[in-house]
Amino acid sequence: MGPSIRLSPAARSLFDEPLAIAVQGLGPQQQVTLRTSLRDETGELFQASARYQAGEDGQLDLARCPALPGGSFSGLEPMGLLWAMQPQKPFWRLVKQDVQSPFLLQLEVFEGHGERPGRLLAQAQHERAFLRDGVRRVPVREGRIRATLFLPPGEDTFPGIIDIHGLGGGLLELRASLLANHGFATLALAYYQFEDLPQKPKELHLEYFEEAVNYMLQHPQVKGPGLGLLDFSKEGEVALAMAAFLKNIMAVASLNAPIVATCIPLSYKDKFIPIATLYEDKAKATNSKCLDYSDVLDDPFQTPGNQSLIPLEKAEAQFLFIVGQDDRVVKSEYYATEVCKLLQAQGKGNFHILSYPGTGHCIDPPFFPLYRIGSHPVFHKRALLGGELRAYSKAQVHAWSHIQAFFKKHL
Repeated sequence: MGPSIRLSPAARSLFDEPLAIAVQGLGPQQQVTLRTSLRDETGELFQASARYQAGEDGQLDLARCPALPGGSFSGLEPMGLLWAMQPQKPFWRLVKQDVQSPFLLQLEVFEGHGERPGRLLAQAQHERAFLRDGVRRVPVREGRIRATLFLPPGEDTFPGIIDIHGLGGGLLELRASLLANHGFATLALAYYQFEDLPQKPKELHLEYFEEAVNYMLQHPQVKGPGLGLLDFSKEGEVALAMAAFLKNIMAVASLNAPIVATCIPLSYKDKFIPIATLYEDKAKATNSKCLDYSDVLDDPFQTPGNQSLIPLEKAEAQFLFIVGQDDRVVKSEYYATEVCKLLQAQGKGNFHILSYPGTGHCIDPPFFPLYRIGSHPVFHKRALLGGELRAYSKAQVHAWSHIQAFFKKHL
């Protein structure tokens, strides 16, 4: 019997779940290189590799054996071969459009620690899925709403969440699909550049989002009396404004949100929130030949009566602000801290901040590769998003479990 790869779960796991990886049948203290690969839906290749040495018994268990220097990571990192994957094409982001099909993960074991892979000793394939068996994916085209609803298995009622994710338009389902696996009825909501929605809205009307809230609360499998909102970046402005102006919003988990209206003004009935001015000339060049945009916005807390600031003091919801200390797009830690000071000054304690060192603008569910440099959503130039590989991987796992606990507590 030659070497073989042992995985647990064996054939298929959810993308946000840990995967136990071991190799058996190696020689005593044999040196090997392990490599993981997957191709995204466009065919772009993501890979990671790590150098290991088997034990005296020829066994190699990544939960007990540290990776040696020279690979994508080193040290005791049982999931390193997943979170350390990086694109072969520079500045490419791993996204999932069709959540009904899994990513196919390839695992290979090579002889030795050379710069080039040695002889192939063992290989295996594994599916990383987005939908647990029994989770239902329901396209929603009700009134003006363009969305997808994910319902956990069974006929019970479930806590309801609206996931607003997608500056750049379209409908992104990956986060909503993963949340449904954990017992939440989750609506992935598009709001522009999708089907018959506006291509370039001059204003975002909260009435559209209110329609989505009403749709969810009228659904027989959504447990009332209120909903949760999950956002990211620009969508944070929308979610925070929904909490300030709409009824039945009980909990908002907000990832690296600006706290002010940017790019597109917000309105609800007779209320209007103008955009804060972005100053492109305040972007700073970095040694990675991309721009740091974290200072392009005037400080909204230094101008009393700033009309662009979302009036969160009107909200009754609970807030979980999740911020990356190395966010180079939005001063998210500063904004979250300052807005919580304002809430505290009004006698409110309906907030909590989770702040992660070494974490940039993008905070994805667990085991998505770090996306450190990308295109700025407004200026369309190469932007430093921030983050360090190992710190970011830890933040993903911690934040994801806390998001779920937060919604379970308050819904």
